[in-house]
Order: sequence, then structure tokens, then C-alpha cells
Amino acid sequence: MRADDIAGLAAKLVAGDREAQHGTKMRNFGNIAEMWTSYMRIRRDPGAPLDQEDVGHMMVLLKIARTQLGEHNQDDHVDMVGYAACAGEVASTIEMKRIAGRGVNEQ
Repeated sequence: MRADDIAGLAAKLVAGDREAQHGTKMRNFGNIAEMWTSYMRIRRDPGAPLDQEDVGHMMVLLKIARTQLGEHNQDDHVDMVGYAACAGEVASTIEMKRIAGRGVNEQ
């Protein structure tokens, strides 16, 4: 598939099916922004750079925000569980590397 084919497909999805499923872009993105802003305020160290675990948490929040608009979509709940599981795995990896005295991004 060529880049212009992919871009055309994406345009159809975001203007049609996705908007019907997740609500308007303004409202959906606004809800996500509120969730992420709140998360940034309450995280353990609000001034620290985001890490891999934060990304997992924030993706769960994105999925939660999406459940508040449009029709029920079971995939949102499945994705929440998947992102939470990934965040848990990442958190465990970060902790093991911390204990071993290695940097988070080291292999």
C-alpha cells in the first residue's frame, strides 16, 4: 500500500467511522487532554520527564476518555487491559533495572 493510499484511508476513517464511534475530535481530544493533564498533576514526580510506564498509564486514560463518547466499543476495554498490562510489565522492568543499577533505557 502506498503512502497516499494510507493517507486516504485514514481520512475516511477519521471523518466517518471513528467520529461516529468516538465523538467529535474536539470533544474527544478535549476529554483526553483533561485526563492527561490531571495525570501529569498527580504523578509521583510531576516535574520528571515522562517514562515508559507513564505512557502505558496515559494510553489507559485515552481509552477511558473514549468510552465517554459515541457507542459502546468493547475494544476500548480490551485495549485498556492491554495497556495496563504493558504498563505493569514496563514498571517491573524499570524496577529490576533500578535494583541491578542499570539505566532504564539500557538493554
